[in-house]
Amino acid sequence: MKTRNHNHAAEHKVKGEGAQASASAGGQTFDIHQAITDRIIESMEQARTAGRRLWDSQPSLPLNLTTGKPYSGVNVLILWAAGLQHAYTSPYWLTYRQAADKGGQVRKGEHGTHCVFYKPWEAESTNHETGETEIVKGAVLKGFTVFNLDQVDGVEAPAREPRAPFQAIEDAERILAKSPAVIHIGGTQAFYRPATDSIHLPTREAFVSTEAFYSVALHEMTHSTGHSSRLDRDFSGRFGTEAYAFEELVAELGSAFLNADLGILGATLPDHADYLASWIKILKGDKKAILTAAAQASKAYAFIKRLVTDQHQEQAAA
Repeated sequence: MKTRNHNHAAEHKVKGEGAQASASAGGQTFDIHQAITDRIIESMEQARTAGRRLWDSQPSLPLNLTTGKPYSGVNVLILWAAGLQHAYTSPYWLTYRQAADKGGQVRKGEHGTHCVFYKPWEAESTNHETGETEIVKGAVLKGFTVFNLDQVDGVEAPAREPRAPFQAIEDAERILAKSPAVIHIGGTQAFYRPATDSIHLPTREAFVSTEAFYSVALHEMTHSTGHSSRLDRDFSGRFGTEAYAFEELVAELGSAFLNADLGILGATLPDHADYLASWIKILKGDKKAILTAAAQASKAYAFIKRLVTDQHQEQAAA
């Protein structure tokens, strides 16, 4: 009886083993295929609505801390999405056992991120037409769980090459010093919180460039001008559920105007354009929307400039 190798296409011979795996909470099960799909969709939605990211949160490809090798394929998307969703600052991931082997401990209550890999397999099969024994090859889809280094105590990240020192722009610092909203520096996210009238930014050194820091800071400062105690912007009447998106247009245009005034628009223009493109639905749905946004951004720009001008006049009169 003859034996021969027969390589069937992997996509036709992928087993579902591991498609059901134990979840990290409550002993529930989850479908790996569905989890991957959901994670990618979530990542796409975040990319569509979050705009650019100009500071370090997930630098480079996701890396396994033990092997030092980058993850590949769909695992890159899964880990990038998890990093964005949970605001992890480290690019390093490791399994529970790898963390323990390094003397670390995953913190209580932390949930891992599910990834996948294909494990090759082969088996003998009899061809009933010829009577020959064939070697059928394929792959088994299996799941594994990893944790970001931010979720682990007792393990240090490898040293990273220092970035060039932050070079402050004096005129930009004067603007931020007059911010009507309190600015908090630190953390991994940039946002303006109306409820507390506060601006939150990562550290200056976390940004990819000096210009990137000021661009984002001035975006959030423009948001703060819409507070009810200032310009009192409210677009819910005209734009309804798209009011948030329209406010983002105003903030980004206001940042661009201020960047131009500071002489750094050339370095930040691609980022402004990329961010504004993410709100293209608003612009297509209302042909006058960009005119309204520009007018509101100009008012915000004038409000901020007036803060600095008033300071100069006070100093001159002193």
